[in-house]
Amino acid sequence: MGFKMSSLRSIAFYLPQFHPISENNEWWGIGFTEWTNVSKSEPSFRRHYQPHLPADLGFYDLRLPEVRSAQAELAQQYGIDGFCYYHYWFGGRRLLERPFNEVLNSGEPDFPFCLCWANESWSRRWLGEERDVLMPQAYSEEDDRNHAQWLMAAFADERYIRVGDRPLFLVYRPKDLPQPTRFVDTLCHAAAEAGIPSPFLVGVDAHSPGFDFRNIGFDSTLGFEPQLGASGSGVFNEKATLAKLLRNFQLGIRDPRLQVFNDAECRAAMTKIRRPDNAIPCCYVAWDNSPRRGRNGIVYINGSPETFGQALNEHFETATALPANQQFLFVNAWNEWAEGNHLEPDQKYGHQYLEQVRSVVKGVL
Repeated sequence: MGFKMSSLRSIAFYLPQFHPISENNEWWGIGFTEWTNVSKSEPSFRRHYQPHLPADLGFYDLRLPEVRSAQAELAQQYGIDGFCYYHYWFGGRRLLERPFNEVLNSGEPDFPFCLCWANESWSRRWLGEERDVLMPQAYSEEDDRNHAQWLMAAFADERYIRVGDRPLFLVYRPKDLPQPTRFVDTLCHAAAEAGIPSPFLVGVDAHSPGFDFRNIGFDSTLGFEPQLGASGSGVFNEKATLAKLLRNFQLGIRDPRLQVFNDAECRAAMTKIRRPDNAIPCCYVAWDNSPRRGRNGIVYINGSPETFGQALNEHFETATALPANQQFLFVNAWNEWAEGNHLEPDQKYGHQYLEQVRSVVKGVL
């Protein structure tokens, strides 16, 4: 099979929660990182694939430049064109900032990147609910200006991913912005003062599926996956119910609390979400957040590298129908280990998910 000829760029979401910080030490215990939840996870039912244990890169620490370089080399080898780093900004206070700071300041690795502002409060619930809030997200005109000024240093980096000459910037929950047009105008004004083209702003529809963010001043929409709400009725209900028990029993699972769904059915349901005509596609790798949420978790079963590859190919077709400079294919995610959602090799599948990426975006196995 020959190489596929397209302008497509594949970008993987990148979680920086793999190094200790003082806030997590306080909230979750000394030394907490994402590996804490991953390593203590256990199967909840027969044939439940847990824990996911890393292979090539091991239980890494993102403070090490060697780790960041190895990640970039592996991603590039298998057809990933850049990372989209989650960026945490709370009224001028940044969290989990060290890995990206060092990428920016050192110039290494020489691998394209962009940022996604994860503008939601941190809570003990892990799904964005405003309960047991640890770090609240607040907004103001002054903070918009300060945030915009900080972003200019990232936008100016030659590795920063662009649409034409415009820096690509994602906002995870745009509808949470009290005045989205003010935020957009502030970013564009700061860019003009810095001699940088206006950013290309993409709203992530994770919590507002199908919304067209052009309606609030953005340039495009990311059709985020997984859309957990499409999985089935009562998906966010943590209580034990008869409906859960009956649904799980059909899958051979006797548990009235855990939310278990068939991966293929969930993917099919997500394809029915109507999205804007210029929406950028996003394909999830797999899903199982029981390492974070225990028996309150949501688990997709019967997925495989092959079913991921089939879904990714469908998203590839969507992406290549977009204007040439907007042909992005996002993958969720590079390293969401506590959600069972990672391209990084594990001890069960090795490089098989990465091989699917290379097959789809490059046309070679």
